[in-house]
Amino acid sequence: MKEKIVVIVGPTAVGKTSLSIELAKHFDGEVISGDSMQIYKGLDIGTAKASLKEQAGVPHHLINEINPDESYSVSDFQKKARLLIKEITARGKLPIIVGGTGLYIESLLYDVSHGGTGKTDEAFRLEKEKEADEKGNVYLWEELNRLDPAAAEKIHYNNRRRVIRAMEVHHVTGQLFSVFQNEREKKEQLYDAKIIGLNTTRDLLYERIDLRVEQMMNNGLEKEAKKLFKLGLTDTQSSKGIGYKEWFPYFEGMCSKAVVLEMIQLHSRRYAKRQLTWFKNRLSDVDWFNLIEYPNNKELIFEEIKDFLDPSADPT
Repeated sequence: MKEKIVVIVGPTAVGKTSLSIELAKHFDGEVISGDSMQIYKGLDIGTAKASLKEQAGVPHHLINEINPDESYSVSDFQKKARLLIKEITARGKLPIIVGGTGLYIESLLYDVSHGGTGKTDEAFRLEKEKEADEKGNVYLWEELNRLDPAAAEKIHYNNRRRVIRAMEVHHVTGQLFSVFQNEREKKEQLYDAKIIGLNTTRDLLYERIDLRVEQMMNNGLEKEAKKLFKLGLTDTQSSKGIGYKEWFPYFEGMCSKAVVLEMIQLHSRRYAKRQLTWFKNRLSDVDWFNLIEYPNNKELIFEEIKDFLDPSADPT
């Protein structure tokens, strides 16, 4: 029997955290964070962690696990989250996974190794970034095309980040990126999962993101970023998170605080768009809801999860 789990996905600022806590309280669950930034201690405001008060006594896992100078891979998350699911299920509780990091969610749900796709080589990536700056995106894409034509066929030459990632995987593992891609296409889900997706209209989503960033600024985001800066952690995995990296030019006197705000909002909107694209292209059987405009749909979510947990109670 596969373990039953509930998964809540979607872009930033659509209410995933609050819904997860409500569901955990109602269905006797525990929350597992599927967010690549909430894993860091001390990075609370910029990662939108639920406060202890907001958690309302619901156990939360994979939050505040490591220090900002430590690295954390997809495979680290996969191993820990799968173990947590077993432990939570053994306690008779419902595991509820919530987060917007698509790669984390996919690695948990499906029987794919992610092999080298969870490993990185920062020096190699920076070298390729410089190469693209000097010779252009097409030149870099052609290099990938010679190395791995199957991968290059699926990646536009202007998607520099993806082109470099495909080359980086081969550099780190010695295996072609397309091999890992094919593995994912044959993926098998490991759990009996009810996947809830939250979204809203683009204009409203972007408005909420902009407002959230302003609130983060008012709540002390600058102080969190400055701590990273003073510790010299400007080139670590944690410092590359949106909401932190944008501050470093300001601390160096290269831009105004207004520019920092504008850049965090811009990067957050772009990230939300990428999140949606990922979830809609990579996950199947997602039930999407717009709780921002239609809050009464929450009742439907509760009913669907109730039926999912106890199908025999479904009158149909």
